[in-house]
Amino acid sequence: MKKIPSSEITPYHVYLSRREFLKGAGIVSAGALLAAACATKPAAENTPSPVTSVSAQTDDFGDPLNTYEEINNYNNYYEFTTDKKRVASLAQDFRTSPWEVEVSGLVNKPRTFGLEDLLKMFPQGERIYRLRCVEAWSMVIPWQGFPLASLLKEVEPLSSAKYVRFEAVYTPDAMPGQKSKFYPWPYTEGLRLDEAMHDLTLLATGLYGTPLSPQSGAPLRLVVPWKYGFKSIKAIVKIELMEYPPDTLWHTVAPQEYGFYANVNPNVDHPRWSQATERRIGESQRRPTLMFNGYEEEVASLYEGMDLKRNF
Repeated sequence: MKKIPSSEITPYHVYLSRREFLKGAGIVSAGALLAAACATKPAAENTPSPVTSVSAQTDDFGDPLNTYEEINNYNNYYEFTTDKKRVASLAQDFRTSPWEVEVSGLVNKPRTFGLEDLLKMFPQGERIYRLRCVEAWSMVIPWQGFPLASLLKEVEPLSSAKYVRFEAVYTPDAMPGQKSKFYPWPYTEGLRLDEAMHDLTLLATGLYGTPLSPQSGAPLRLVVPWKYGFKSIKAIVKIELMEYPPDTLWHTVAPQEYGFYANVNPNVDHPRWSQATERRIGESQRRPTLMFNGYEEEVASLYEGMDLKRNF
């Protein structure tokens, strides 16, 4: 069977048609809504019926999707807490509307976008991606969103732009974890410009046909499926194009443990644990970790000639 890459984003009208088919087959709950249909409502009003499974969908390797409940109730989100199973309860009242994203730096057309602008300007599609955490657990998630490249092209990067810096919201009154003095808040991340422009790199606005929940990074998060999950910054409010590599939160806190690139690599262990295998949430057995999280064919050329152990 020919492998169909999830990077081939589903057109919006096809996505709607497939959802109608799945609902008719009893696979998707009648309450599931597209992110674009309701993302302008306050987060407290976004209460889609949970979708427990979509049995007709798998990732590129034939693995089933994690359930809606698994994805939304096992979250790394230190802005709220270090306890993955408590994030959802602490984040449930976090408001994600109105929301703006400032895009600036080495661009011809700096601009601040409202979330509603992004939803109108860029067609939302579905991509099924693997998520691999640096802690050696993984999921398979059906995201909705649009390529980051579409947004960057809109602001016209200058020739001097080589990197992209991302900054998350800073609101310690709503995010109790940000009161910790151990971390240099706000959360920041970065990519090389060619990584940011790669077709796999997604700005996610939803999952499972619903708007992102607060615990999953609402209303806008980065998804870079060949990198460890901490690179996929949540609740983005600023995107800045730069000439030099930006400081990032985890690389600042522990550079010997969390490299700037953070590419999934089973041959480069974390200093405190092996990365050779991973635990898929919902499964009892461990499985081998794939190079670049299984996206080697698509992204290996970005790192040709680089020492991937030195540039971990």
